[in-house]
Amino acid sequence: MDTLCTKSQKQIPVIFSFLFLSIIFSINSVSAQDGAKLFKQNCAVCHSLGTNKLTGPGLAGIASRAPGDAWLMKWIKNNNEVIKSGDAYATKILAENNGAQMTVFADLKDEELKAIVAYIKAPPVEVKPVVTNADGGGAAPEEKGVNPLAILIGVIAFLIIIVGVLRGVSHSLKNLQREKSGLEEIEQVGVWRELKIWMGTHKRTMALIVLFVLGGVLSATWDALMGIGVYEGYHPSQPIAFSHKIHAGDNAINCQYCHSGVEKGKTAGIPTVNVCMNCHKGISKGPSGEKGTAEIAKIYAAAGWDPDKGAYTKPQRPIIWTKVHNLPDFVFFSHAQHVKVGKQDCANCHGDVKTMTTVQQVSPLTMGWCIDCHRKTEVPGMKDNPYYESLHAKLKEKFKNLPKEEQVITVAKMGGIECGKCHY
Repeated sequence: MDTLCTKSQKQIPVIFSFLFLSIIFSINSVSAQDGAKLFKQNCAVCHSLGTNKLTGPGLAGIASRAPGDAWLMKWIKNNNEVIKSGDAYATKILAENNGAQMTVFADLKDEELKAIVAYIKAPPVEVKPVVTNADGGGAAPEEKGVNPLAILIGVIAFLIIIVGVLRGVSHSLKNLQREKSGLEEIEQVGVWRELKIWMGTHKRTMALIVLFVLGGVLSATWDALMGIGVYEGYHPSQPIAFSHKIHAGDNAINCQYCHSGVEKGKTAGIPTVNVCMNCHKGISKGPSGEKGTAEIAKIYAAAGWDPDKGAYTKPQRPIIWTKVHNLPDFVFFSHAQHVKVGKQDCANCHGDVKTMTTVQQVSPLTMGWCIDCHRKTEVPGMKDNPYYESLHAKLKEKFKNLPKEEQVITVAKMGGIECGKCHY
């Protein structure tokens, strides 16, 4: 019993030491995490961790330029006091930034300032995973798919060879049997001649086959003609791989922030590069790593923006976007009429854009598709619009004797399927 007590007493300091070290490590890890969080909350709007200039200069190499950590903490907390003290480096920074002063963060505690400085001096390095072969020898080879057309051609060629071989074997067996019976050999007939003979002796069957093939050709021709101008599933590449999933989905940016004409006119409008720069002056790296950075660099090139100098010093270049949703020239369509008046959601025509990368067409946009929607879609109550309120009242009176399910005021009942509404 005494031995057990002695062992327990010896283990107590070990346990306390382990707990103490765990607390120390957890405090350090929390500080590192707090540094990243505090930097993003207070500093990332104006400063990048690289060399490119946003509102303020890039912070790469700041540890070697600034007088020390204590100076950096004073500068972050209240740069006004540092400047008023006549500090030489503070005066230099002020001159380089044309007299623009940094925001004062007097509420930050010393521990928070230390965490920010530590994060700026040693930001986390993004580690890229390396895909290796099973033997560990470098990157895995790119897998290439098999062309299905090549497989089909190969199968057809193989079947033709098999049929030719079987015809030869069949002919040889027949002649062998005739030879045993004392009969003359049969001359081997070519494929086309044999087919002509069969067609002459099976005229009814041949007529049915011709009708069946002709019907298939006419049906395929009809489908092809009906598909002219229908681009459902159209997904073109764009000069900049703008991801709607990141912008409209992950970041929940309203569609109308970029497509500002959707409530005011016929077209929704393509945003100018200046709209992109409203955000991307301060966002030079996307969540998709190097690809996102390269795509944002294309925006800078179009706008003439120099991220290192933080100014428009380069020539501007137009972005030639590829239009995805196209309607014929003889069709009138107004976004304002559908979105503002009809209260239609963008997804009704464009699909769930929030899940797309570059946009693709998900609806056929044919006349039949539009008419079907006009017949099913109920028109919302028109408040603040006397014309529609009066029209609604007249239509309700007109259809009040119909069955209840047919009293719903749809677009079609308001003249939405008349030819002149869309073609005039």
